[in-house]
Amino acid sequence: MYDILTLNKIAACGTDIFDKAAYTVSDNAADPTAIMVRSAKMHDMQFGENLLAIARAGAGVNNIPVDRCAEEGIVVFNTPGANSNAVKELAICALLLASRKITEAAAWAASLKGTPDAPKTVEGGKSKFAGPEIYGKTLGIIGLGAIGGKIANAAVALGMKVIGYDPYLSVNAALHLDPAVTITTDINDIYKASDYISIHVPYTPDTKNTIDAEQIAMMKDGVRLINLARGELINSAAVIKAIGEGKVAKYVTDFADDVVLGEENVIVLPHLGASTPESEDNCAVMAAHELIDYIEKGTIRNSVNYPNAELAKTGDELVCIMHRNVPELIAKITGVCASTGANIENLVNKSKKEYAYTMLDITGKVDAAAIEAIDGVIKVRIL
Repeated sequence: MYDILTLNKIAACGTDIFDKAAYTVSDNAADPTAIMVRSAKMHDMQFGENLLAIARAGAGVNNIPVDRCAEEGIVVFNTPGANSNAVKELAICALLLASRKITEAAAWAASLKGTPDAPKTVEGGKSKFAGPEIYGKTLGIIGLGAIGGKIANAAVALGMKVIGYDPYLSVNAALHLDPAVTITTDINDIYKASDYISIHVPYTPDTKNTIDAEQIAMMKDGVRLINLARGELINSAAVIKAIGEGKVAKYVTDFADDVVLGEENVIVLPHLGASTPESEDNCAVMAAHELIDYIEKGTIRNSVNYPNAELAKTGDELVCIMHRNVPELIAKITGVCASTGANIENLVNKSKKEYAYTMLDITGKVDAAAIEAIDGVIKVRIL
């Protein structure tokens, strides 16, 4: 029986996928096989030896100790693309919020309740809330993955000129972009040419403060910034300073901090990007399938700390090995198999930075303990 621990409320359409004859899903499993999580902080958690995987029902994994998990042979999954439509829709909303002073106008109109002749007052005061149309303007998008690509295409459909930057743009993502989207290999082109800039990249030490005072200085006067990805990607203090100087006209962010809250020309949303029932369902379903495929078949798909890999079992055993990406280790593993007379029918070896994953389709039997004893091997599973 496999125990799945949920650290947050996970949509039932996801947890119901687990076969009740083989899995138990609860929020109190003492020694789980896998964990499903959304936003719960896991950095201080200690993991049992039976833990095989953690699935984040969402894209960002900042709440998970990814490197420590890799060291312990624990695969960390996320669900890229599952919430992309929800974030795309909010980004289009943010473009309009950044332009038309909608929130300010609505608040002002609400304040007129109980005043005499409110309709006349509204007509006389609405000019204070005039703002530009997005049609014909240039939208710069930093990051053209599942979310950024959809925003790019939607913006083109709304009549915007779109320029995108993504040094890691995959062939598949590029093929899904509208031909009208201009791709640049120089991120500075985004800063210099855009009327609106929206950022959609993961937060890492390298992407912290992607937009700071230096980048803002390159931008057009009156630029409008949107951040629905991670708060740390844009330096809040630099933006507030630029707003005060008239350089930035508006900042819409999905991440509250004391620097931006209550500031003029800043709209702070309470992390609504993926807060739709459809998105939560999609993430839960994808996370459940990722865990089931890994637990039952050894298949890794959408991992952030180990490479994607899969191999069908045709022989007696499927040997799944988490190890360091170092020379000669594969030869040592196959040598152990040969020493027991096992025949390797098929082999898959994939690497991701300093870690690797090897799958062996074996006829015969192997000595798992002998493989695990090899220097550099982290964990061995036999299916």
